[in-house]
Amino acid sequence: MGRIVTTNVRPHDLLRLAPDAPAFADAPAWVTDALARAPWVVVRRAPRLADAIPIGVRGATRSERFGTWLHPRDVGRVVAPEDLCAAVSGESTLPAFALLRAVAPLLDATGCQWGPTGSMGFELASGITTVTPASDLDLVMRAPEPLAREHAAALFDALSNAARDAATRIDVQIDTGDAAFSLGEFARSTARVMLKSAAGPNLVADPWRAEPLA
Repeated sequence: MGRIVTTNVRPHDLLRLAPDAPAFADAPAWVTDALARAPWVVVRRAPRLADAIPIGVRGATRSERFGTWLHPRDVGRVVAPEDLCAAVSGESTLPAFALLRAVAPLLDATGCQWGPTGSMGFELASGITTVTPASDLDLVMRAPEPLAREHAAALFDALSNAARDAATRIDVQIDTGDAAFSLGEFARSTARVMLKSAAGPNLVADPWRAEPLA
């Protein structure tokens, strides 16, 4: 696939580096090996530097995480989480994959776009084995229009029950387009949720009308 020059990417999108993308001058030593294994990075929720995209590099361990910025000209391919649902096969018996297959109909029924992030998203995009028996299932759900709390609570309960049956954990981030928050937090009876945007976290009453609470 040819190079894609774009600034229209969102947090959790996976970016394959262009073959001639320069090395990150400020990177720790492990980054070179990580990108040699899988030349993929993930878009972070952080401010841009001019046109440069905030990205993160995954290493071989949880402690190996590196954040920096990438110029759009150095992006060879963009894969969004929602593009990865079709890549899930029925072959893997790992709990996170079993849970994804179980919850797919529940998420499809919301009418929202959604897809895997975290270790599963990285594995499905890169083809590099990343998911382990202990991996959680991390998902993002696109909800530019407000969700009723009672509907969010019912969805959260159904997803939690499926996770319990699969003997693993699930975390769903609701993306409003400008920011994101936890489905689990929104589904509780509290009036406030922690909304994460590029400018940082904010405690708000309505995630779709992000007026900070005093």
